[in-house]
Amino acid sequence: MTEPLGVLIFTPRRDVRRAVFDALDLDGGFVLLSARDSAQLETLLADAPPLHVVVVGADGNPEVTRGLRILRSFPAYASLPLVHVVDDTPGVAPEGAIDWLRESAIPTELAQRVRAALDAPPPTSVGGPVQPDWRFAFDAGAAWVVASTPDGCIVESGAAMERLCAAEGPVQGRLLQELIVLADGATWPVPDGDGLACTLRRRDGGEIVGEADVRHVVDRGQHRIAVAFRDLRSADSAQRALALLASLEGCQSDDEGIGEAAAMIADVLDLDVVAVWSALPESELGPEVVARIWNAPGQVEWPDASDLPLLKICLGGESLLSLDATSDLPMGDPLIEALGLRSYVLLPLLDERRNVLGALLAGRRRHGSDARVLGLALRAATARFASALELRRAREQGRVRGLIDTLTGLPNRLLFNDRLETTIREAERTGECFATLLVDLDRFKSINETLGHAVGDKVLVSVAKRLRASVRASDTIARYAGDEFTMILRHIIQRDDVLRIAEKVVQAMEVPLSLDDGSELQATVSVGISYFPDDAVEGELLLRHADEAMYGAKSLGRNNYQVYANNVDATQQQQTELKARLRHAVRNDELRVFYQPQVEASSEDIVGMEALVRWEHPELGMISPAFFIPLAEASGLIVPIGEWVLRTACAQAKAWESRYGLGLRLGVNLSAVQLMQSNLASVVATVLRDTGLDPHQLELEVTESISVKTVPHLVETLDALHAMGCRIAIDDFGTGAASLDYLRRLPADRIKIDQSFVRNIGVDPDDEAIVRATIEMAHHLKRGVVAEGVEIEQHLQFLRMNGCDELQGYLFCRPLPTPAFDKLLAERERLVNEGRAVPA
Repeated sequence: MTEPLGVLIFTPRRDVRRAVFDALDLDGGFVLLSARDSAQLETLLADAPPLHVVVVGADGNPEVTRGLRILRSFPAYASLPLVHVVDDTPGVAPEGAIDWLRESAIPTELAQRVRAALDAPPPTSVGGPVQPDWRFAFDAGAAWVVASTPDGCIVESGAAMERLCAAEGPVQGRLLQELIVLADGATWPVPDGDGLACTLRRRDGGEIVGEADVRHVVDRGQHRIAVAFRDLRSADSAQRALALLASLEGCQSDDEGIGEAAAMIADVLDLDVVAVWSALPESELGPEVVARIWNAPGQVEWPDASDLPLLKICLGGESLLSLDATSDLPMGDPLIEALGLRSYVLLPLLDERRNVLGALLAGRRRHGSDARVLGLALRAATARFASALELRRAREQGRVRGLIDTLTGLPNRLLFNDRLETTIREAERTGECFATLLVDLDRFKSINETLGHAVGDKVLVSVAKRLRASVRASDTIARYAGDEFTMILRHIIQRDDVLRIAEKVVQAMEVPLSLDDGSELQATVSVGISYFPDDAVEGELLLRHADEAMYGAKSLGRNNYQVYANNVDATQQQQTELKARLRHAVRNDELRVFYQPQVEASSEDIVGMEALVRWEHPELGMISPAFFIPLAEASGLIVPIGEWVLRTACAQAKAWESRYGLGLRLGVNLSAVQLMQSNLASVVATVLRDTGLDPHQLELEVTESISVKTVPHLVETLDALHAMGCRIAIDDFGTGAASLDYLRRLPADRIKIDQSFVRNIGVDPDDEAIVRATIEMAHHLKRGVVAEGVEIEQHLQFLRMNGCDELQGYLFCRPLPTPAFDKLLAERERLVNEGRAVPA
């Protein structure tokens, strides 16, 4: 066996490093090292690794120039050949390069160029004339030839052209007019032009319809005709592959969805076989067949997965591709022979940490002409299957992965939201109707306060048991938050069926609960109901409507259920009544400011807090902000309420600063209505002056969905607040449609990742990717990052590993009223003082 080649990948661009690494890693036979800047490169070279070729990103970055100067300063690397990677726009060949290729050609051309660079002569010395490289005239990946004039004899050809004319002998020596026949009877030579209709004629009589780009060039003083041929069949294959990848996103993540995706791949890519195996690292049962599609005629006997050598190699992390007649991969495998495959792909399914979760087999009983596109499409499809297997594992290990509420044993909010989305997708496919119920315990706060949290926990456990006993096995029950439970009732034939279950739930709660001391406790519930698809077709909207219906049940005296009133008159009447009550909330001392701590990710020490308004109605109890804030914004009441919250929170933050001296940052939300105030900056300045709070301790949070189109002079207003010394944060990041340019224009100090993405860490790989990208982008823009909705240890570890600066969520602390938050700060001070008192 030959020794593997040492390849150094050097470019500041992470996407190019990743693409180069994947291409060379897939090819095999390379030992890969990478560096992102000159400092990292110098550290790497100090260990004197054995290197043979350097792949360099030629993007004009000064770091690349510095790094190459450092590389050449090491005698062992002074003459290493360089292969440059350039972007896809025409230009001038990079100086000093043994070879170059465009970014789009990395997957197909790079490995060949790296090996060829070892045998190439050194580049022209600096200072001598550099011949322009004519290949820059064409798109990457084109099948090109160069012919002499006037005879049109081909003197040079590219790898792509050789593949199109495989097994026919060399292309060099053939006449251009014999190889590429122009349409409409045109003859060679023709002037420079693009997209000329033509046909590539093979010696075996086969013809390939395509287009040609023509350039007349001078090569070493001789006139040449350079022709780039594009195979239009590849374009059709690429379009089908792109359409496939877009369609795969609509498939579910359960076993049925994986089977649907496998069938779709087989049909769209014209495959005879597609199979998916699950082989989780913790499983002791061996590979498990999840999906198996056979599109060829007749029937076959599938060998047992435990006796397949190629499958074992693939599950070891190695990709196996045998898509054309030139492949040297083995065909003598029991599975390949049983299925009669002439071309096949076996690809490992990897999670984010490159652990093997399973394998994908795709194959045909013939050779095809679309090997490159087929290989790329199937590689992209593996990400879809891998994420499905990862979510499948997460569901199976729900309790370990934090998807089960530890107190009641019910699914928690994360798992419920996932099941709700799955139910919606199934209902859209089958046309079924289902109901969403929100069950809220009446006056639960008073139970906790008067009888203690231990009794409150027993009440929640008892409620969970009674809810389980009230529904069918096919229905879903979850503890959504605190004393709120949610339910999904499926396969609804008549709405009366749902109403009977809701009545059963209310009656079940009316039976007194027995306490340990022999006493009994009466606990009732209010239930809100919404229907799919009549009331909403999105999960979030279904829950919001159920929430509105639940508050309707509370307003009617509690201990009953209500259906969401999609009747306009009834809805308007409810909103009018609540708006009237909300107008008196400040005057009647019904509003409360709660504070939720924000902690530094590495130390978990408190560095800030967010002020959150709550409405404690004397009759309806604590009303959700998600319910009354939209009413306040629609009625304009958000302006006086927002100013009251700002003043109250700033005064309290100043009091805590005087008492504890922590310099905690205070976050206060600004709504779009408040930002429309022309005097907002003066209002904030007055509040800061009256309360004495340092402006640098105040952070004003602006929702990402607010834009300059909806709020005139938004940037000017935020600039004025920022100039005053206040910090600006973009809240709920990822839920709006703000452009990168828009974010750069705002004077934002920090970005807050929306909790809907954070809560799906460990569940949805796509949301994990969004969180990683947001952190990287924010740091690139010199912004800090706060993650909201951190609920479980897995969230913490993921965010800490990916460099998130600060965290906020139930894992650390729920929003607390003023006295409770004061106790939290006092306890922190006590622990710090005790720590200081301990001798080193």
